[in-house]
Amino acid sequence: MADGSAAERFAKAMQHKMNGEYDEAETLFKSIIDEQPANADAYHELGLTYSYRVFIDESIEALEKAVHIVPTSTRYLIDLGKTHSMYGDYEKAKPVFLRVLELDPFNDEAQSNLDYLG
Repeated sequence: MADGSAAERFAKAMQHKMNGEYDEAETLFKSIIDEQPANADAYHELGLTYSYRVFIDESIEALEKAVHIVPTSTRYLIDLGKTHSMYGDYEKAKPVFLRVLELDPFNDEAQSNLDYLG
């Protein structure tokens, strides 16, 4: 077990992520997930950390896990859609943004991403 509570480790992981210390952030997010396998925030942030490191498959997998845990999170869905887009998988990105608009019809970020994708 890692030192500190999950909340303390999450805060440290976020600081590492913001400082570009992705290995440290990844380790802490994974330690939280090991203890709390339903921690969607940890999966979401781990997915973003992988994205910054251009670990495409790992990023998508972690973001999809966050969405699976909380399927109504527009934030998780938008980041998943943006990650698909960033890596050129527009066919997977479009339905994700459409799902956001089902949940939040006035979501400007989802709409602008769909407009960009055409």
